[in-house]
Parts: sequence; structure tokens; C-alpha cells
Amino acid sequence: MQKYTLVFVLSLSAMLTATSESCGQHRKIATRIFWQDRDTDKLSYADLTMSSKWGLSRGWVNGFPELDAERQDLVQMKHCDGMLMVGIRDDDGGKHQSGWVAIDTGVIEEPHGNHTHWRYNSKPAVRLAKLDAEQGNPAHVYVYNRRFYLANDTKNGFTRAIPVSLKNKNAAASAFFPGGGNHITMAAPTESVAYSTWIDGGGPNAGRVDVVRTDRDKDQIAYSFKLPTGVIHGATSNSGRAFFAPADGICWVDVDSAVSLNADTVKVNHLTLGTDEETDKPLRTGAFENSRNWVLCSTGSGAQSALCMINAAAQTPAVIRLSIDLADGLRLMTPKTVMSMGRRYAFLFQDRTQADSDVQEQLTIVELDPNKDRDFSDARVKTTIPVGASRVEGHHGHHAIAFDAYGRHAIFTEPGTGILNVMAMPQMKVVARFTVGGSPDSIVAVGAPEHHH
Repeated sequence: MQKYTLVFVLSLSAMLTATSESCGQHRKIATRIFWQDRDTDKLSYADLTMSSKWGLSRGWVNGFPELDAERQDLVQMKHCDGMLMVGIRDDDGGKHQSGWVAIDTGVIEEPHGNHTHWRYNSKPAVRLAKLDAEQGNPAHVYVYNRRFYLANDTKNGFTRAIPVSLKNKNAAASAFFPGGGNHITMAAPTESVAYSTWIDGGGPNAGRVDVVRTDRDKDQIAYSFKLPTGVIHGATSNSGRAFFAPADGICWVDVDSAVSLNADTVKVNHLTLGTDEETDKPLRTGAFENSRNWVLCSTGSGAQSALCMINAAAQTPAVIRLSIDLADGLRLMTPKTVMSMGRRYAFLFQDRTQADSDVQEQLTIVELDPNKDRDFSDARVKTTIPVGASRVEGHHGHHAIAFDAYGRHAIFTEPGTGILNVMAMPQMKVVARFTVGGSPDSIVAVGAPEHHH
């Protein structure tokens, strides 16, 4: 029965696309989406439209550079204040051509008292780009305090960029800071201090975190400290604390906003995630997500798989686990959170650990605060649905999801099928599927349904 349902939905999606091209009635834009195609390393955008039926109006970003799909990769991308920052990595440690591209999304948010209106005034266009042999092969892109932070891995530092300055093509829109190394993850809790990590598993830089002053143009690394274990791959900040994901559990420190501490006086706190029952090694995580004063991550495999939640504002932060039992051959991805109609949710894909596996992949949706008291300790699984295939290659090819600004709709990718799905949040059901081809990877949504007086 499932096979015939899938065929019908795919046929329906084709019909919806045709409708969006030919229908003469006004079609309201629900949101504008940007996605990466892993096959071609091209960046597409589309306006997701709605009237009596869904539609997808696809286009290309004006001025986006033509990449060499054999030698370059699109990596992480983030949105802030109408701008999209896209990282680009090469196959030669940044010596070929790596860097970043800053794109004006063409989406305007207009404040109207206690709410905002969204306008789709222009097509997306590149405002500034840095692609050369001096950009340090970035991988991770973050947004902290309405600033972009891009990790320049092989330069052992990071770039900070101001969205409004990028939009105005200001040559001083970005600045480089030393700190972190090799494969950098970072947290920037204030505009004057950042925590930048080293991924080394051994040697003098194992477990190293650099505390960087971003309010000065020299002597920026104030001091460095060590976590109990290395291989740090994940960092965030929340409620005056910085959190890190080393080989064993989670570590956190109080943010040193005044930069008054040093390697000897900073206190590193450790939270265990348990021990893997099969390997007898400590459980770990690889990335974080924030929702209000809570830090979220996933860990474990099989029956030990769990969504982990930490109240960063608690006097003594502790890990709260919500077990999510997975089939063998699947692994929980990093949670993505959304506020929808007054309720908070975390979306976790269950992706294959082996690309050639045929085990059915899933999407689990967790209601984080059922009784709405802002305490996530009562989090519960709301639903789990089957999804089409991923196409995992290293860090790439996993399912990805984005939400419109009002949290009414989710759009997620199926890299193995070349399909984008639209989910209506009130029903938590897929209401449209669009075949876009290639291998859709990372996705970002900007804006919410446009308003017409």
C-alpha cells in the first residue's frame, strides 16, 4: 500500500508544480527557500507558493560563482537579517579556491508594532564574495548576536562578518581573528569574546579551547584552556555559559565576558552522556541546538539513542535524556527546533549509518514542553514518520530541514530521491512533494507568508 501512496504523491507533486506555472490566480508566497545540490554544487532558490494548491517557483542566485564540482564543495550556510552566508571548501586544504559568498535574499521583514510583515521585493543576488587561496577552507558557519562567524580551518582562526555591511558591499564588512585550529567549532556569547576550539585528539592541542577577544585588532587570543578530552566537534553558548562537545560527554564553562580569567582559574565542568554498551567508550555528541535557555543534542545508537536537553540557566546544569529507540543501522541527527503556534518542537532525523543500507529512515518529532511551563523535563515524542532516502557521504547527504519564520510550515530534503517535502505543522503531515532533481542537501528558509493590505 505504501508504494502506491508514494506514486500518487509524486504524481500530485508534478501536478502542483504545473499548476504553479500555469495558474492565473494570485499565489501567495509562503516562504523563500535556498538549497544546495550535492551533485552539482549549485545553489538554488525557490518561492514556495500557496493558494488552493502548493507551488514551487525555482530560480538561481544572481552572481553566484560557478564552482568546480570535482574540486569544491558547498558547506554550511546560515541566514541573518536578510543575508545568507554560504561557505565553500576545496580539495587542497584551501590552496585551490575556498571561502564564502554573501547573498542578499531579497526578503524584507517589516516591523508592525507587535508583529512583522514579510515582503519578497527582489530576486536573490550576491553582494560580496571571497574565494581564493587565502581563506583557510571553511566548514562551519554560525550566527551569534546577529553576526556571521565562519571558521577558517587551515588558517587556525575565524572570520566575523556584519550582515548589514555585507548587504551594502562594505569592504570592511568582515574581519579575521586567530583562534581554534584544524577543524574549528566555536561559540561567541558576546560581541567582545569568542571560544574557538581545536579538534586534535592528541598532542599539545588536544582539548584546547582559545578564548579570543574580538574587540581589539591585536593580541586577540587572551588565553587557552584544556578540556579533559580532545576531538572537540561542537560548541555553542546559552545563558552566560559556553558548551563544548569533546570525545567524552559535554563540557561547559561560565562565559568570561570581562576576560579576567586565565588557564589556571577557568573552571571546566563535565557532564557525562553515559557509556556505549557495545564499545565501552564514553558517549558523545557532535553538535548543539538552542531553544530558549535550553541546549539540545543527540547521542548514542540503537537502544541507547537519546535526545539530550540541558537547562543552561540552571544553577547546576544537568543532562535530561529522552530515549528514542532506533532500528539497527540508523543514527539520530542533530535536533532542529521550532516554535509553532505557541509550542516548541525538536525534529530529529534517523539517518542511515551506511549509504548502501536499505533500512527505512525516519523523522521523529518531539514536543519539548507539553505543559508549557518552560521546563523541558516533560518532553515527549509526538510522532515518528517514514521519510525518503538520504545519501550520506561523510558530512554530506543527510536529511535537512528548515521552517518558515512563523513556524507554520517545515520544508525538508530527501538527498537520495531529489525531493523537497512541505509539512504543515498544525497537522504534522506532508502536504506537498516537489521533485527538484540532483541531491538536495542543506536548506534554509527565509520569511513567512507575505502580507497584502
